[in-house]
Amino acid sequence: MSLTSDPSPAAPTAEKSLKRPTIPVPATADAYGISRSSPPLSAGAGRPQAATPISADVAAARARDHLLALQSGEGWWKGDLETNVTMDAEDLFMKQFLGIRGDDETEQTARWIRSQQLSGGGWPTFYGGPADLSTTIEAYIALRLAGDAVDAPHMALAAELVRAQGGVAASRVFTRIWLAALGQWSWDDVPVIPPELIFLPSWIPLNVYDFACWARQTIVALTIVGSLRPSHDLGFTIDELKVPTVERKPAPLRSWEGAFGRLDKLLHRYERRPIKLLRTLALRRATEWVVARQEADGCWGGIQPPWVYSVMALHLMGYPLNHPVIATAFRGMERYVIRRDTPEGPIRQIEACQSPVWDTALAVVALADAGVPGDHPAMVKAGRWLVDEEVRVAGDWAVRRPELAPGGWAFEFDNDFYPDVDDTAEVVLALRRLLGAGHVVPPASRQGRAEALAVNTVEDADPRLAAAMRAAAARGVDWSVGMRSSNGAWGAFDADNVRTLTTKIPFCDFGEVVDPPSADVTAHIVEMLADLGRSDHPITQRAVQWLLDNQEPGGSWFGRWGVNHLYGTGAAVPALIGAGVPTDHPAITAAVRWLLEHQSPEGGWGEDLRSYTDPSWIGRGELTASQTAWALLALLAVDPHSLAVKRGVRWLCQTQRPDGTWDEPYFTGTGFPGDFSLNYHLYRLVFPLTALGRYVSLTGVAAP
Repeated sequence: MSLTSDPSPAAPTAEKSLKRPTIPVPATADAYGISRSSPPLSAGAGRPQAATPISADVAAARARDHLLALQSGEGWWKGDLETNVTMDAEDLFMKQFLGIRGDDETEQTARWIRSQQLSGGGWPTFYGGPADLSTTIEAYIALRLAGDAVDAPHMALAAELVRAQGGVAASRVFTRIWLAALGQWSWDDVPVIPPELIFLPSWIPLNVYDFACWARQTIVALTIVGSLRPSHDLGFTIDELKVPTVERKPAPLRSWEGAFGRLDKLLHRYERRPIKLLRTLALRRATEWVVARQEADGCWGGIQPPWVYSVMALHLMGYPLNHPVIATAFRGMERYVIRRDTPEGPIRQIEACQSPVWDTALAVVALADAGVPGDHPAMVKAGRWLVDEEVRVAGDWAVRRPELAPGGWAFEFDNDFYPDVDDTAEVVLALRRLLGAGHVVPPASRQGRAEALAVNTVEDADPRLAAAMRAAAARGVDWSVGMRSSNGAWGAFDADNVRTLTTKIPFCDFGEVVDPPSADVTAHIVEMLADLGRSDHPITQRAVQWLLDNQEPGGSWFGRWGVNHLYGTGAAVPALIGAGVPTDHPAITAAVRWLLEHQSPEGGWGEDLRSYTDPSWIGRGELTASQTAWALLALLAVDPHSLAVKRGVRWLCQTQRPDGTWDEPYFTGTGFPGDFSLNYHLYRLVFPLTALGRYVSLTGVAAP
């Protein structure tokens, strides 16, 4: 069913301070002369600074100019994507495994890892967070590879923390897989996933397509590695990280843990004497599956974990390091390396992923909402680049939706096998801004008038490009609508990827392994459909009802891909109002109440990543520009003249840097809720600019 033709008329659009827990801040970065982010961040990032107050329109203009200056010559935007030091450690592990680790890159990587150590000896998974056992083990071993002595103070502290938390035996499965591959752990003590899994048809539980795309690629590669059980030389032992363990009593057979625990023991027995022909065929099929999914730039899925595991798997299957597949993989990895000079020497940092399509779409929306016309050269370049990035081939998503025509966009430069619904919705919104057909907030006059003025569009600069944009957007809408799950909502990469049985297997003790519908992705689709004038369509209305049904008891929405309830609420409220839900609807008033209850005395908002595992952190954390902007986007959709909006805008104006951006060392992006998080370095700029642009346009008020 197409939603891009014969659109019906658009539907009508429409304090209490709480004590926040103290968040510890890593203490050793300054000691090594290394900032956590570029540009450098202050320890008081996010707090109001003593400076001459500026008006909202001036702040928006500064942010606009800063963002325009960051555009690449090809037309895209991309901020650094910061994660935790396991990415850097595992890069060294892979090179040690392959026998290609160099001294210079090892020391540059180690310099970065040292700078991220907490004063208590461990390493966190996010800025301001507590020490994480597995992250600390991997960081420690990486520093041992770099030559750091076991009795060095920082190493002794780390080893003591590891032992206190249960030692290597208590670490996650992925850490123990690395240790087994490097000769420091027994493969007998690692859960088994046999390569024969590749033969299961898509209708049988636990087939590879039951796993989310990011887990699927990782697991298929690791079935090869695990079945071949390599044990390469690390060059030293890690006995100082091990403590005596007490064998756990098996869980009851009738529990999932007990059933899968016993199945794992049976699989370990099978691994000792697999059916030779079946195993050979399975390894061959898994290898072919992996090779077929390598992208043009050499990556797998545009993310680090399946990339390194795929290289290891293929090398174990006989692919030499100079084979075109592996050589291309290594060339692609170089694009994910961030290098910076510091007073202590150069550092080398690995990005787990890159987000140019997402960042570019967000940048276009922000600039458009701040009044930059569609025929501006930067906007034309961005539109042309986005059109060229459209995915026109079928990927793994077609297993569940074989009749659906390709379309849409991926997150990364090269990821044609895995376009996603979230990026597609945002790109469609961006293209519609450029075409003048989207929800471009009209610039307000300085007298406070907000009547719509004529806005130049990309059509004025390049009619052929405008036609290509319309066609690409139409395909993207049809593809994303076709990717809805059977409950009427949307996951990110697959439809109906909801078989939670996959989460019960012993192998899956870290991160999300399925891709069920989420409030933030569904809200972005609803926003897109409302922007198209299809608020009354049954598909839109069913999604609206799903959002209403999945509101949290306190009035917020859970954030799957951003931290956390501020992200989910900032996405859901504008989408619902755009789709015709009145501002006095109980769900909207509950959301507004929740936002007001969690606004800080300073006027901003913040939410810590620990909100995913500890409800006491929900809506609380150090204040950030991106999270403040998300709250403002929700409140602006309800009442742009409210006091809460004015206070939030004032906080953004007060904390803006002179160069137009904001300091934000805190991670506000989510990979796996509670396990893996990200700091999108462009979030601190694009979302505040969007909020400020809408505030000025909707209110005509320069000073909040």
